[in-house]
Amino acid sequence: MSNKPNNHQVKAKKHLGQHFLNDETVAEKIADTLLLKDYKNVLEIGPGMGVLTKYLLKKDCTTYVIEIDTESVEYLQANYLNLAPRIIEKDFLKYDLNEVFNQEPFAIIGNFPYNISTQIVFKTLEMRDQIPEFSGMFQKEVAQRICSKEGSKVYGILSVLAQAFYDAEYLFTVPPNVFNPPPKVDSGVLRLTRKADYSLPCDEKFFFKVVKAAFQQRRKTLRNSLKTFNLSDNLKANSIFGKRPEQLSVQAFIELTQLLENDA
Repeated sequence: MSNKPNNHQVKAKKHLGQHFLNDETVAEKIADTLLLKDYKNVLEIGPGMGVLTKYLLKKDCTTYVIEIDTESVEYLQANYLNLAPRIIEKDFLKYDLNEVFNQEPFAIIGNFPYNISTQIVFKTLEMRDQIPEFSGMFQKEVAQRICSKEGSKVYGILSVLAQAFYDAEYLFTVPPNVFNPPPKVDSGVLRLTRKADYSLPCDEKFFFKVVKAAFQQRRKTLRNSLKTFNLSDNLKANSIFGKRPEQLSVQAFIELTQLLENDA
């Protein structure tokens, strides 16, 4: 990746799901997906040897990186001296980011390890009040799923929950040959931009619960998959319960949650 002196290349570790991007053009293109509106801090997850980081450091924002791999951390400390104070050697999924950001807004970006990419999205949704923008690279089918609309076979829990709070855009596809080691599948880059009004007109925790329950038995109608909610006979008669979950838009899921909340 780099011709800087006195530094060996970091070895990709399978257990961390590492596939190092080694194409400068793709790295710059991913960095350019951030719109940089309404925030000044950016957090890159899993920077590895900094191929994306170097382009973020050129932008008008303050870049932080979070990396669990000690070898990568040492490489970044040696090669990106101005970044060193903002390298967080922690597990993104377990770390309280307010130790760094103090309730301030920040964007998330990264070439995400496939094995934890969906968990990264769920943690982002938990922190949606602080994260106005999110962009990065996933396994292509996961990126497509997050951005898919109702009626699609891949539309599911991630699609509904992400799109309830964010506008989701699938931006471009990245082939395996630009990584070391190359993954077995294509990758896809997406961007989530938080909606201007992202508060839901229903209990948000209950909304999560309803969406998850509906898709856990996605082949069944909602009348069957939501049995545990003890639907009243009156509610069961509503035509929405004759549908399967992938037929419902995000707005319909919000309305469904309201119906369940008001069911007496």
